[in-house]
Amino acid sequence: MDDLGERPDYETIIYEYADHVVTVTLNRPEKLNTFNQKMLDEIRDVWRRVRLDDDVHVVVVRAAGERAFSTGVDVVEGFDRTVNPWSDIDPAKWISPKENDVWKPVIVAVHGMVAAGAFYWLNDADIIISADDATFFDPHVSYGLVSACEPIGLARRIPLGEVLRWALLGLDERMSARRALEIGLVSELVPYADLWRRADEIARIIAVKPPLAVQGTVKAIWSTLGMDPRQARHVGFTYPLFGNNLSHVSRENFRKPKWTLR
Repeated sequence: MDDLGERPDYETIIYEYADHVVTVTLNRPEKLNTFNQKMLDEIRDVWRRVRLDDDVHVVVVRAAGERAFSTGVDVVEGFDRTVNPWSDIDPAKWISPKENDVWKPVIVAVHGMVAAGAFYWLNDADIIISADDATFFDPHVSYGLVSACEPIGLARRIPLGEVLRWALLGLDERMSARRALEIGLVSELVPYADLWRRADEIARIIAVKPPLAVQGTVKAIWSTLGMDPRQARHVGFTYPLFGNNLSHVSRENFRKPKWTLR
């Protein structure tokens, strides 16, 4: 299937594959890992590869450099826009795995500054873990810009009051990693030195599970967001009817893992 077997040569990210896990490292640390059009194009190509390659079971997204996971769009280089605003495309079309029909779990590991457009990665992640040095903020309104797509996505993950405070206080306040854990934005805090190891550990736990069962679970949850509970249950019921026959594990050979308490 075209060049999926070759290791891609990207300029703005590092792509690594091992044991059914793809690790994507945002690699513009001198630019605080902001995204330009080149990074958007490369991220979308990653999602194409991930979607089509059944050897990939889980994706980890992380970032190089100590200062920031990402501070959003590169305000100097920008990204491709159209003259007609009604023909313009939101960056989520490139960054979001769900917009690219990827239903394989995406784990995002954040540290340092996590700002503005960085939430395109967070809002559509399946699991977010954070280094204890992370700070989360949205500078849009401080610069006289409307903050819309990022907080709209964020409102699906955390209480509305927290979303509004994050968006409206702009550069005057940052949310700590501890507060992000308290409100459920992230599910785990680790020391900065342990962040990448822990993200890889979680990915490998998931990667050995039956992949079709995992992907069906991810798609069932995301596809029913926004539905009323009764409609969501009716739609959700079709997923096990279809998917369980594809990935059923015999109990005769099944060995339960040693569980951990979180």
